[in-house]
Amino acid sequence: MKSREEAVQPAPKKAAPQQKPKPKPKPHPSPESKKAPSTKQAPPSAPPKPPPAAPSANVQPKQATQPPSPQKPPAAPTEEKQLVVEKSGYDSKAGLQSPGFFSWFSRWKYLSKSLREQIDKAPVQKARWRYIVVHNSGTRQGNAKAFEYYHTNVRKMPNGLAYHFVIGNGTSSGDGQIEVGSRWRRQINGGHVHSDYLNNIALGICLVGDYNHDKPTQKQLESLDELIRYLRQRVGKIDSKWSVVKAHREINPPRWPTDCPGNDFPYTWLHNRFD
Repeated sequence: MKSREEAVQPAPKKAAPQQKPKPKPKPHPSPESKKAPSTKQAPPSAPPKPPPAAPSANVQPKQATQPPSPQKPPAAPTEEKQLVVEKSGYDSKAGLQSPGFFSWFSRWKYLSKSLREQIDKAPVQKARWRYIVVHNSGTRQGNAKAFEYYHTNVRKMPNGLAYHFVIGNGTSSGDGQIEVGSRWRRQINGGHVHSDYLNNIALGICLVGDYNHDKPTQKQLESLDELIRYLRQRVGKIDSKWSVVKAHREINPPRWPTDCPGNDFPYTWLHNRFD
């Protein structure tokens, strides 16, 4: 039989079932929190770019713009064109001088047809030949071939014969015979005056003979007269004037005096004909 104390003692109660705690509602993120990623998470990689669309047929591609070029200052006005003088002494861009009709209406005693063709065929530059200079060889005989050999092999002149023309005296060539040098055919500077500037603008004519002891033959003077008149027409006028005719000693620089073409050369005849 149980004691009173045991009877009064209440029976142990069963433990009430534990209730699961309710999950707390998550706060709704604000718009700013959606945009700003968490600093702890890596930023999302950028999505791949779509390939560029093909240009439409009506749309023209844009051209690359270039920086504007600096403007040049306006050129000063010139009243009239002036002759451009280069180191050589003539304007190499002036064009060619065409042969005139001078030979068609004249009779020539020393200028044969083949000789005139050689003179006319040369590519003469306009306004180049301002002077025609008369020389003598200082020898009693000779011709263009002999002087060519001397100038090339003795005087070591790379272009050979220093003159553009030679007129014989009847010794090594005909009396009054005109020979055309390669300098005329090639239209290059002469080697007959002691001045590079003058050699580029002056034609040289050499008469065979020593005119400190002799005089030119009559045929040489007649031939010289025809050649100078023809050459003046061939090279044309410069500033409305014919080429100036001078004897060698009248044009050579005073620093290098010369007696060419000699004391017995007829200077008065030359100037009366061509001044």
